[in-house]
Amino acid sequence: MRRGGLLILELLTDPNAWASLLTLTALEIVLGIDNLLFLTIITDRLPKHQALSARRVGLGLALVGRIALLFAISWVIGLTEPVFELFGEAWSWRDAILLTGGFFLLYKGTTEIHSAVEGDEEQQSKGRASLGFAMAIAQIAVLDLIFSLDSVLTAVGMAEHLPVMVAAVTIAIGVMLLAAGPLSAFVSRHPTVKMLALSFVILVGVALIADALHFHIPRGYIYAAIAFSITVESLNLWAQARRRRRKQLQDAPPSV
Repeated sequence: MRRGGLLILELLTDPNAWASLLTLTALEIVLGIDNLLFLTIITDRLPKHQALSARRVGLGLALVGRIALLFAISWVIGLTEPVFELFGEAWSWRDAILLTGGFFLLYKGTTEIHSAVEGDEEQQSKGRASLGFAMAIAQIAVLDLIFSLDSVLTAVGMAEHLPVMVAAVTIAIGVMLLAAGPLSAFVSRHPTVKMLALSFVILVGVALIADALHFHIPRGYIYAAIAFSITVESLNLWAQARRRRRKQLQDAPPSV
């Protein structure tokens, strides 16, 4: 216990530890975009009085899961070791988990897009009511596990000390918790943004499947595509807002 306290005190006075914490926190926040998008899509299907609780529980599970994986890091690293061969390729448990998660994201994104395009408002409300709180939490928990693997492996590669890793993951989850509410409300108000978020879910699913099949797609390309799409959609929303204001001014009765 005393030794752990001395280690934390040394880290608090070590500039390299602070630099590592800031860098890793920023990277964990960026990597958490995938998780946050999926969380927003799932909780948007819940009644409003349950959505906030689902976001808190989901991100709480993500925090607990990632810290647990950090403490079991030797087991996590072992997941990357080949355990069987299929079609002439060596497969690890990490590959199998990523493949399963990728197909799940493809399925979820496709069904949500189909529901948004083909369903009317009454069907949408029925679909919202049909997704139970427990089912939403179960889906979030499954994807949290998948996203946590990459997050934890990144943390191990970026930092040397467990307290720094735990602090970075905790701060990143806190930022995601603060951003989840406003992001969910914004997506709900703008159907085109929700469609864009669903396309991101499918894109991430494809990236996970590619990683499982040993065709690594650099995450920088994915985040650049997401950033470009968000910029275009932001310009579109800004143009729509200007058109609405212009129309309101034209329709307003002339002042006497």
